[in-house]
Amino acid sequence: MKRNLLSQWLLQGQWHSHRLQMSMVMIAIALGIALGFSIQLINSAAIHEFSSAIKILSGQSDLQIRAVQPTFDEMLYPKLAQREGVELASPVLEIQAAIPGQSDDTRNGMLKILGIDVFRAMAMTPDIVAVPAEDRNFDTLAIDAIFLSPAAMEWLKVAQGDSLSLRLGTKTVTLRVAGGLVRTNPGQRLAVMDIGAAQWHCEHIGLLSRVDLKLKQSVNLAQFKAALEKELPSQYLVAETIDQEKRINNMSRAYRINLNVLALVALFTGIFLVFATQFLATLQRRPQLALLRVLGMTKKQILLQILKESSLLGLLGALLGIVLGYGFAISALYFLGGDLGAGFFPDIQPQIQFDPWLTLLFLMLGIGVTLMGSITPAWEAANAHPAQALKSGSEALSMTRLNKPWAATTCIIIALIFTQLPPVAELPLFGYFAVALLLIGGIAWMPTLAKLFFSLLLAFTNRYPRNVLTQLVLARLSNASHQAAIALGGVLASFSLMVAMAIMVASFRVSIEHWLDHILPADIYVRTELRQDVIGFTRSEQDALANTSGIERIDFIYSQQISLDSSRPSVTLFARPIDKNDPGGVLPLTDDVLPTETLANSDAIPIWVSEAMVDLYDFQVGKQIELPLGKTLHNYIVAGVWHDYGRQFGAIQMRLSDYQAVSGEFHINEAAIWLTDGVSTQQMMNTLRALPFGEALVFWQPNEIRSLSLKIFDRSFAVTYLLEIIAVLVGLLGVAASFSAQVLTRIKEFGILRHMGLTRSQIIRMLTLEGGFLTGFGITIGFILGGSISLILIFIVNPQSFHWTMQLYMPWSWLALMIIALLFSAALTAYIVGKSAVARQVVQSVKEDW
Repeated sequence: MKRNLLSQWLLQGQWHSHRLQMSMVMIAIALGIALGFSIQLINSAAIHEFSSAIKILSGQSDLQIRAVQPTFDEMLYPKLAQREGVELASPVLEIQAAIPGQSDDTRNGMLKILGIDVFRAMAMTPDIVAVPAEDRNFDTLAIDAIFLSPAAMEWLKVAQGDSLSLRLGTKTVTLRVAGGLVRTNPGQRLAVMDIGAAQWHCEHIGLLSRVDLKLKQSVNLAQFKAALEKELPSQYLVAETIDQEKRINNMSRAYRINLNVLALVALFTGIFLVFATQFLATLQRRPQLALLRVLGMTKKQILLQILKESSLLGLLGALLGIVLGYGFAISALYFLGGDLGAGFFPDIQPQIQFDPWLTLLFLMLGIGVTLMGSITPAWEAANAHPAQALKSGSEALSMTRLNKPWAATTCIIIALIFTQLPPVAELPLFGYFAVALLLIGGIAWMPTLAKLFFSLLLAFTNRYPRNVLTQLVLARLSNASHQAAIALGGVLASFSLMVAMAIMVASFRVSIEHWLDHILPADIYVRTELRQDVIGFTRSEQDALANTSGIERIDFIYSQQISLDSSRPSVTLFARPIDKNDPGGVLPLTDDVLPTETLANSDAIPIWVSEAMVDLYDFQVGKQIELPLGKTLHNYIVAGVWHDYGRQFGAIQMRLSDYQAVSGEFHINEAAIWLTDGVSTQQMMNTLRALPFGEALVFWQPNEIRSLSLKIFDRSFAVTYLLEIIAVLVGLLGVAASFSAQVLTRIKEFGILRHMGLTRSQIIRMLTLEGGFLTGFGITIGFILGGSISLILIFIVNPQSFHWTMQLYMPWSWLALMIIALLFSAALTAYIVGKSAVARQVVQSVKEDW
């Protein structure tokens, strides 16, 4: 009972004497927990919702048969339906239709339509079966009927019996909303119609997108799948439902993990803030703790008491962080969506659910962070010899034990080794470890570097002594470098990570700007209202575009999604005019290009792949591969690698003439137009709109595409920008917490200086100057350390996570703003804390020495 009372009394005393420092550490922990917790809540909800949508669409199927290209011959369907072991086969045609007038909204301007055999679907996918009016049961087979999910009806503002106009290629199709669907997820925009009607309206007669198979119970799924894969031609893929879920998980995994790692930045910084605050607090309490040892408290009790104080601080911070995390998650879903602006999970409305295990995990994480930061000062305080600790000045001995340059050097060497290691499961785990070790090593070097720096500065100023206060400040910093280094730990951690993230994001954005300048050479870009429209422009419509007066040059482009691996997201195939002797005129090539002589001597069809294709599919330059484009396999050679910041899962470029030769397909879905002199873009748009199919055209100018692309980039990095702001805030909190804690340990020093003749205003000026010197030194080291971390992020983490490289760019204006904010905060904090420190009477400040 007495022990508990003493423990509570010590807790209250610690909080009362260090309210400011404890509050700031608690806020830092709360921010880190809130960010990590909210991101995890959103990601879990989005993936669960998307997986649920996939299960609704796949229903009772065991396997799905798709082609590499979007569609395949429907004659495969009866063969699969009659195959031994198949209980049920259901054909499906998937269509993307544009909504007239909504083409500018790249996320919401399309409607997914499934053409199904209603009789097969009732047994295979009962949730998406159409529900017609009671007196019109045969509407499920009607050629003009379409059935919409509740989310689609709400979005399109239609009801049963209304007409709905859709854009398919350049033609407009008007259908009748004949009813709804049995069950879909909230926010799932989906339409269903008879498969024959869908084939007719989309000019996909005889084509399917997939066939769902349900096997008999006695059939071994793995053996059936393996046998089917061997028998089917190479242009077909056999996938299980779980493969679709893996595909969705792989699609956003790198993005999610990188966000989680960035969210831990505040927590990681919080460790150093806890360490600095607790160490300086234990230094101030060192005589009191030693007295408790003399009065009977054991080492274990002292250790547990300090750890109890820290764990309570972590618990309070974690509880606050969890409350904030739920608020952040709800706000982010409202403003950014379930994909946090990245575009991975369109057309879903995930709901945040209370997860007790996840909540408990982040509670323990908050407590663990504070324990990690306080274990060293707690251990030192518990093991200090009482007789020595009771003496004034004994704290210097405890701080010298923190000087471990060999350990710091070891961390940096290991970090350098980790930067050379490959990714693990396509994740830059060693890159993350390298960042952490580099940060730890840099902070561990601070005592040595601080002593060296301030000693040299003191020696220089001693030659030209001008200001006594400056001499006092530099003398103290050079002789008490360990305490200065401790005070700078949290500041250095937060500032270096601020610098690293700022450089990484700026480098990425500038690289995208330069990339856009290269890939957008034309004056106008024309397409239908649906991006990557598989119908696109017919040959007669292409002729009409090409023969329009005022056009100097027109390049037709065809693009579509192809699937090379059922467990990975689709790859984008582009077919466009490319001069194989000068592909760099069209493509932003890297230095990895096949020599012209080698390409000229090859009979294979040249293709140019993005950097992601090299990492994910091993499409090395010069490698000959077979791709099932068209009805037969053809031999291709990788002629070069190009930068692509728009598709992290891979893209392939080939000449349009080659694609048309191997596929027999002459539709295109985009045109790049160069105008003759004297013709304005507005004149050309008016001329093209006057064509018979002109109302279906969408025009984009390069500056509009550039603006939209950068807007999407900023939306995707909205959370990263927030993390940067949080890092800045944590850095400012670190300055305040560190200096206020440091000043409290020096009350007696200020009393002695007062006895020696310094006035209160001089001590305040001295502290302000000291805060500026310390922060300036921390900023210098933090800039070097942050710059080094940014190199790891730019040249290791990003290529291994997203499979693209970028150029280095320094955002000097943003960095200067952060430096000014930190310097001002440090000086202001030192000034405010200094005023409170010198407010004591001189005798009270030094009476413990008497």
